[in-house]
Amino acid sequence: MTRVLELDRITKRFGATLANDAISLHLERGEIVALLGENGAGKTTLMSILFGHYTADAGSVRVHGRTLPPGKSRAAIKAGVGMVHQHFALAANMTVLENVMTGTEPLWRLRSDRAAARRRLTQLADRFGLPVDPDARIAELSVGECQRVEILKALYNDASVLILDEPTAVLTTQQAEQLFSTLRDMAAKGLSIIFISHKLNEVMSASDRVVVLRGGRIVAERATRDTSKEELAELMVGHKVERPQRPPARPGAVLLEADDLHLSGRGGAALNGVSFRLRAGETLGIIGVSGNGQTTLAGIVSGLYPPDRGALRVRGDSLPRHDVPHAIAAGIGRIPEDRHAEGVLGDMETWENVILERLWSPDFAKHGIIRRGAARAVTERLLAEYDVRGARVTSRVRLLSGGNMQKLILGRVLEAGPSILLAAQPSRGLDEGAIAGVHRRLIDARDRGAAVLLISEDLDEVIALSDRIRAIAGGRLSPAIPAGRANAQLLGLMMAGDWETARQIEQETEATDAL
Repeated sequence: MTRVLELDRITKRFGATLANDAISLHLERGEIVALLGENGAGKTTLMSILFGHYTADAGSVRVHGRTLPPGKSRAAIKAGVGMVHQHFALAANMTVLENVMTGTEPLWRLRSDRAAARRRLTQLADRFGLPVDPDARIAELSVGECQRVEILKALYNDASVLILDEPTAVLTTQQAEQLFSTLRDMAAKGLSIIFISHKLNEVMSASDRVVVLRGGRIVAERATRDTSKEELAELMVGHKVERPQRPPARPGAVLLEADDLHLSGRGGAALNGVSFRLRAGETLGIIGVSGNGQTTLAGIVSGLYPPDRGALRVRGDSLPRHDVPHAIAAGIGRIPEDRHAEGVLGDMETWENVILERLWSPDFAKHGIIRRGAARAVTERLLAEYDVRGARVTSRVRLLSGGNMQKLILGRVLEAGPSILLAAQPSRGLDEGAIAGVHRRLIDARDRGAAVLLISEDLDEVIALSDRIRAIAGGRLSPAIPAGRANAQLLGLMMAGDWETARQIEQETEATDAL
């Protein structure tokens, strides 16, 4: 095989934190390597050094045998390295073609050759199986389509080495399967690929080789055919990982009730008459393909915007005013779907983010003055209790990895002791150890009497955590089924809106169980 990439003893520190410790890694032509590790293990830092976003303190990067100058992204691109970030870097008001062409033509050229660019983009899309409309605006595209544009942008720059950072973090299961099918075809045509992931199923199905990082060091390297999900999970965290078991629920009084909720034109897909009841001590799981109204529903429950029609009641009463402060005051805690946009303020310090939603609490304020000592003491405890790595009480939250940011949000929400907990995509982007920890916390909250509304696109997560499950499709909720009767086939039908067939299958299963 032909070696296309070599990282030699890469070391990188951020203050007292050793992010990468003498890491050496190689990649062959046409090979797919999965880079696996806990949140904060140093994966994204290593890839950012490869792409020239960061400068290593020691070590070198060679692409096709040539050493790259450190900290020079343009040199990396010119050498054939392309990177697709977890959070897309596309201009929403520009077309696909304009985004792909940006930065590819000399500034002194008087006229842009759009016809040639369109031909090249179309040829790349056809060759690699990445269909896009060159004239579509990014704002009009789905998440999966935006990812295709990011990959095409890298290929347009003649990338021979493609880096993908958590490529399926915001994709549905079906979109993820389609993406990895495309990546395998691309590798067969000679492209070399490194992808960062926490999802062991996709690592096992898509990679040729797995490199495991822990604490900034490579702790293992395996041919994918010679390992297993169980071994990789243990290598990631240093011990055996077991997800918690959900004991039977003991539901109490109705705490949250949605009655015929309608909303259009806000927060994504519309809601069309959503009703449900949620009791203390139970978890209602809502499963659905992205874009079917779950983000809109979460926005109404958390107080971000009021419904056009219908009512949301907490303990039988409507909110005095449908906004976030009144929702929090009513005991609704929220783990948001988009932790970066809605969960934290990145340029504020960790302790400031911890008290963001409790500024009026006497625990953290007196006579309108923030009690910084109390806030910092609670923050210190939460960082230790929830294993938030890479954070200090006074550090900027934007410096945290996505998974550690999620653990911080979880700690902040549960510290307030909500009676109603909205958990939207709570384990998205987390490693196996962190997922087990989040699931344990959600089960514990339910067992203490909280009413948990779980909104997720992860079938395994919904089945594992929920007592009852409903699917959302076209802004409407399916009838509920007990989690004990749920399986991939049944939930797939429910997510597709074929509720009649799903109901028949459930009834047949119920009759069989009764025999």
